[in-house]
Amino acid sequence: MTVKVAIAGASGYAGGELLRLLLAHPEVEIGALTAGGNAGTPLGQHHPHLAPLAERMLEDTTPETLSGHDVVFLALPHGHSAVLAADLGDDVLVVDLGADHRLTGTGDWTRWYGGEHAGAWPYGLPELPLADGTKQREQLPGVRRVAVPGCFPTGGSLALAPALQAGLIAPDVTVVSVTGSSGAGKALKPHLLGAEVMGSASAYGVGGAHRHTPEFRQNLAAASGAPVTVSFTPVLAPMPRGILTTASAPLATDTDAATAREAYQKAYADEPFVQVLPQGSWPATAATLGSNNVALQVEIDADARRLIVIAAIDNLTKGTAGGAVQCMNLALGVPETTGLPSTGVAP
Repeated sequence: MTVKVAIAGASGYAGGELLRLLLAHPEVEIGALTAGGNAGTPLGQHHPHLAPLAERMLEDTTPETLSGHDVVFLALPHGHSAVLAADLGDDVLVVDLGADHRLTGTGDWTRWYGGEHAGAWPYGLPELPLADGTKQREQLPGVRRVAVPGCFPTGGSLALAPALQAGLIAPDVTVVSVTGSSGAGKALKPHLLGAEVMGSASAYGVGGAHRHTPEFRQNLAAASGAPVTVSFTPVLAPMPRGILTTASAPLATDTDAATAREAYQKAYADEPFVQVLPQGSWPATAATLGSNNVALQVEIDADARRLIVIAAIDNLTKGTAGGAVQCMNLALGVPETTGLPSTGVAP
């Protein structure tokens, strides 16, 4: 089985990471590569590390260019995917790495993004435990539209969902995520210049202002079966990629560390890309670099009566492109791990 794949937004970080993974995917033929302002330039100008595709020319992002493919990945800014997807056939698998189809609530879309809500697609976080005892994976085989999660909700949701599903914590959580600068994309922004980022860490989107907040609430409510209050703070760190999340919540029962750990081991026992680390080992972004892995550690702060979960991911792999390829595999009936690295790059 060979599927022909197109990537819209191929010159960006997410598009480049998609191509890195797809070049190693045995079932994929890479077709059209498109871009906006970078159309007409060779891919190697933007991604010199993708040597096998360096001479491929980027085309305009149009429905005509993207037609004739089995799978289309949309690695575009929010607000751009819905219009393109509407012009692609129902027989085409469209995987949206942007925000356009993640949120189920029209009110949430209007508040956080503005404009008309394009409607929700099946949500592409396969490992997410749900309140009914199933996982989100079961909603993906055979679908022809998938909304890939945001990078922050990928690690943060998997960090808290097992505890909410098991009723171990109160539905009032705090999430602080330290991220590399690639999460902001390639657009030139003064606060992301090397001179501004190096040697400095800074918070942003404070006080519930980050657009991933409603996605966190949506995911964690699905795990809990009831609404969940989320306080989310992202922190920009002087590194190119990776997210280290600290998630916590008050204990709802007299849960001890062993019970909490057992809940997480049970939830993720059969997950190829989620590792609950041995006791005493703590997740680090360097260990997940370039892999599709989520590394987790669970602890109880007995004095504060809080559950603490640390999660590390590569924001460009598991947090974006790797999650997208994983969803493509599930939708097409290809073994889920195909083409996806479970080992990181070190040092």
